[in-house]
Amino acid sequence: MKVLIHPTYFPSISHYAAMVQAEQVVFEWEDNFQKQTNRNRMYIYSPNGIQLLNIPIKHNKIAHQKYKDVKIEPEFNWQKQHFKSLEAAYRTSPFFEYFEDDLAPLFQKKHTFLMDLNLEIFELLNHCLGISITPEKTIEYFHEVSDCKDFRLFANGKKDTTLCEPYTQVFGEKHGFINNLSVLDLLFNEGRYALDYLRNQQL
Repeated sequence: MKVLIHPTYFPSISHYAAMVQAEQVVFEWEDNFQKQTNRNRMYIYSPNGIQLLNIPIKHNKIAHQKYKDVKIEPEFNWQKQHFKSLEAAYRTSPFFEYFEDDLAPLFQKKHTFLMDLNLEIFELLNHCLGISITPEKTIEYFHEVSDCKDFRLFANGKKDTTLCEPYTQVFGEKHGFINNLSVLDLLFNEGRYALDYLRNQQL
């Protein structure tokens, strides 16, 4: 199976499952940036339930700016806020400390372009999962594709109706199972078992 998908900010579980199960991954490289999508946001399980972490984007006067050209707004100390939120959410999870040293430097580094950050996250997550995925990139935008499975809608959480198999979450007894969060939630709770989980998800 060949899949077409967007690089996003710490992708959802369904998003990563699609890439893990694919024989070939193609990243959409020529689309326009869309606000309020997972391109610059992720959802985690906080002590109070689901929490949105959002990267501030530099506003541009161009009506249709390409995703690969979008810059991160450097005025806000969002990296520190996001890492503190991850600590509050997952410090007591079984595998947070195991992956912490791999993740922490990413939140201390300044990226200019959102796409560069998301590609670095992709490589980091592959390392944490113990896998290697070498994606291709599109050279032209097509609204519809016929040569691969189109999972670009996974970048828009509202359109992603995937139901994930329940697993143990830190605050599950308090709030119940929360479906299809960032793959970080799975990684911190399941560790290297996360890969088997992703391979077995029904998409």
